[in-house]
Amino acid sequence: MIDGKAVENVEEEKLNEQIDNENDAEEIAAEEKAEDIQEEENMASNEEAVQESEKKEGSKATTKEKKKKRKDKKDEKIEELNDRLLRNMAEFENFRNRSEKEKALMFEIGAKSVVEKILQVVDNFERGLGAVTEEEKENAFVKGMEAVYKQFSTVLEEIGVVPIEAVGKEFDPNLHNAVMHDEDDSMEANIISEEFQKGYMYKDSVVRHSMVKVVN
Repeated sequence: MIDGKAVENVEEEKLNEQIDNENDAEEIAAEEKAEDIQEEENMASNEEAVQESEKKEGSKATTKEKKKKRKDKKDEKIEELNDRLLRNMAEFENFRNRSEKEKALMFEIGAKSVVEKILQVVDNFERGLGAVTEEEKENAFVKGMEAVYKQFSTVLEEIGVVPIEAVGKEFDPNLHNAVMHDEDDSMEANIISEEFQKGYMYKDSVVRHSMVKVVN
């Protein structure tokens, strides 16, 4: 016959074992839940760290872009100022060259005007000396005129005034002024046979054209 107390003990042990199993299951579930929560927290923390890192990287990139834009604007400003400076220097150089040419031209015009007046004096010397006879050439006054005439000619040559070649040369309208024409079989056509008034050049420009007779 089964002892009732023993049965109770067995049932109690089973109940306790069941309770222990349930407690173990609850603890395991709690631990698993805690692990899941920790994992979620870790994932969230990682995501936040990634976002923070991306945010920092974005901030760095934005800062770099801002610096680059500032640098680009600075370079553009420097280039603009440099270009403006070069243009001003070129304009000043052109102005200086133009001023020098204008001054040189004004000086040349003024010099030519003075030379034209002096040439009239030279013409009178040549006419006067041309009218001197052989007997009068030894006269002291005539010799004095010849000396002054030679001095005039030397000074004019030193400042760049030279006579234009005429007789025996081919007629050039840029240098000669034909006031008469001649027929001469002994000379070729368009050759100057006689000069009535000397022409002169001052440096590279004509001060006065030669007045000449040209063979047809």
